[in-house]
Amino acid sequence: MSMIARWHFEAKFGHKQEAIALSKEWDEQIGKQTDLDFDGTRMLSGSVGAKEAEVQVEFEIDGLDELQTFFDKIASIKMHEDWGKRMGEVIVSGSTYWEVFRIVD
Repeated sequence: MSMIARWHFEAKFGHKQEAIALSKEWDEQIGKQTDLDFDGTRMLSGSVGAKEAEVQVEFEIDGLDELQTFFDKIASIKMHEDWGKRMGEVIVSGSTYWEVFRIVD
């Protein structure tokens, strides 16, 4: 079953481009160390009817087990911890969350 996993965060005022750059850095340096395919990853940014500071990163997964394996893997990567500290400086504390959607054909 295909699903979409979407990670949300809100950038601090004046720091949206830096937060986006850090998110892209994560994809290239840390995400590539996992077993997930990040080639189809999309990044969305708030525009009309959404918070301008809202950023979403979404990618396709095969199911919740694959997402759990992904979470377990990134928790073991030291670079992820260091990246998280830098990201924490440019996003609103407590604004991050995940959503998972089933793809309906």
